[in-house]
Amino acid sequence: MDAREGPLTRAFVHLIDTLVADYDSIDLCQQLVDDCVELLHASAAGLLLSDNTSLRVLAATSEQTRLMELFQLQADAGPCLDAYRTGARIVVDDLTEQAARWPVFGDRMLREGFRAVYAVPLRLREQRIGALNLFCGQPGALSPADVSVGQALADVATIGILHQRVIARQEIVSEQLQTALNSRIIIEQAKGVLAERGGLDMGQAFTMLRAYARNTNTRLAVLARAIVEGTFDTTALLRASSPGAQR
Repeated sequence: MDAREGPLTRAFVHLIDTLVADYDSIDLCQQLVDDCVELLHASAAGLLLSDNTSLRVLAATSEQTRLMELFQLQADAGPCLDAYRTGARIVVDDLTEQAARWPVFGDRMLREGFRAVYAVPLRLREQRIGALNLFCGQPGALSPADVSVGQALADVATIGILHQRVIARQEIVSEQLQTALNSRIIIEQAKGVLAERGGLDMGQAFTMLRAYARNTNTRLAVLARAIVEGTFDTTALLRASSPGAQR
């Protein structure tokens, strides 16, 4: 635990900053899944967020994971859905023994190479707004303490998201969340444009898009929309993000 004390502290500070400053909700959720993989040594992570009517994929550490989460939603069964619906942590240390718990999604996880899965709800008291999924390639990869850290990070992120809703006028809460979800669609379209023009896979395209947005202090959704609408020169982004342009 000592070896990750510094990174863990930075992760919590970053999340807590959302309570006192404006922030990009998509980037917050992406930071959460990235931090969980880095700190807990999970193989992958994904996050589902509710728009008050259904769950949507808002963040994932890879394109493979994003598709896995979408498949879970299509199957209407899986650890993330259970965590969201019950408000309890879902701990499966050995998926080979419990894949039948989710007949369709369980088999899909095994085929993708995952052997353990842990899901924690995004909740504050009785209110649940989503769930965080942690996938691992080895059985028993996460200890109870690791899962507790994941839950703590998710709890802080939940408070940040709910805090943003509280300070907004009640009548536009749903509109704000829908805007975030719509922004995610634009980002997916921009990823496709970059992937096609740069000969990249979708994961590489998102990494470049996010890095450029951060380096230029531009919101992800704003940059993505400019790319999709053709008002932004993607050549500049691809050149700036190429290996030869890095120090």
